[in-house]
Amino acid sequence: MNTELTKRFLKYVSFDTQSSEEATKCPSTEKQFALAEYLRDELTAIGLTEVEMDEHGYVYASLPANADKSVPTIGFIAHMDTSPDCSGANIKPRIIENYDGSDIVLCKEENIVTTVSQFPELKEHIGEDLIVTDGHTLLGADDKAGIAEIVTAMTYLMAHPEIKHGKIRVAFNPDEEIGAGAHLFDVEKFGCEWAYTMDGSEVGELEFENFNAASAKILIKGCNVHPGYAKGKMKNSCIIASEFQALLPDNERPETTEGYDGFFHLTGMSGTVEEAQLSYIIRDHDSEKFQHRKQVVLDIAEKLNTKYGQGTVTTEVKDQYYNMLSQLQDKPQVTDIAKRAIEEACGFCNVVPIRGGTDGAQLSFKGLPCPNIFAGGLNFHGRHEFVPIQSMEKAMMTVVNICELVGLTPTLSKREGE
Repeated sequence: MNTELTKRFLKYVSFDTQSSEEATKCPSTEKQFALAEYLRDELTAIGLTEVEMDEHGYVYASLPANADKSVPTIGFIAHMDTSPDCSGANIKPRIIENYDGSDIVLCKEENIVTTVSQFPELKEHIGEDLIVTDGHTLLGADDKAGIAEIVTAMTYLMAHPEIKHGKIRVAFNPDEEIGAGAHLFDVEKFGCEWAYTMDGSEVGELEFENFNAASAKILIKGCNVHPGYAKGKMKNSCIIASEFQALLPDNERPETTEGYDGFFHLTGMSGTVEEAQLSYIIRDHDSEKFQHRKQVVLDIAEKLNTKYGQGTVTTEVKDQYYNMLSQLQDKPQVTDIAKRAIEEACGFCNVVPIRGGTDGAQLSFKGLPCPNIFAGGLNFHGRHEFVPIQSMEKAMMTVVNICELVGLTPTLSKREGE
């Protein structure tokens, strides 16, 4: 067991860094600054250079090159915030050594149990050392495992100068969980030819395809009349809202899809007879299907307006992010190096599509090619989150392997110009 890596991770999860979707500032919560300041000081103490924390809590640092030739500058990125979906305060992690494959009792008093029947992925980690919660908070492996892996990889490289590498940049950002982590990321300051987010899940996974994403807000205006005299007059916005949902494909929801399947996800609904609101997220890997899904929402609104009167249903559809594959498919070196590094660390590499998005997707469209690599945690955003220490160790060695492999590789710009 890598005690340095484990100790570092346990320290990071002691910080409550839950972000907030309600905020209009960055970071969305002041408490994220506490971890940012700690990381700034830690990176300085371990000997990294160009350490800086900006006014929004973004932390940047460098490990100077030690190679005797020109080598690309690359970067590694992880986010500091945890999900608004579950409390991140007063996390009480526990290490289960040599996990035996049985159900894990998180809190005996309240009968909170992570069962193998509900979470069969536990079977893949029998014999490993698992870090779990006490059943009342999330763990924070998303993405403090990624931070711990990156920082520990930097100390490993400094302790092994025989591994030749170029300049390595690291960055830790706020607000990824609310989709804003890349918004104020300074790509020019970061100064990398490409980078990797350490924000994936199961060991051995590499992701460089993600959903195209949009949000949809539906506002429905009704007409309230005393129910005893409502015939031919009342227009119940809640009923119309239910009709809107019923007109969407029934088998294209998150709970019925997997792999490359897209979906419509109803994330919220509220209303009275007079007015109702529906909130959706729309997802698809395929850009043409993504455009079609957005049009489906608009077409349903028009159909209901024809039925109930123009202006009854109004829609606001906004794109959120796009599939990074379009930005990476002509840069095979970036993903090829990651595949080889993962294979050396894990014995295999499993390329999977992200059924979501990462900061890397937005950064790729800002000019920084940025695939996503596993960090090892599972069951993110809830009390059943856990991370095998051995998976974190393999992720940390993947970072080291990438740095070493890039040290043997010509620059991306040179390759493109060949």
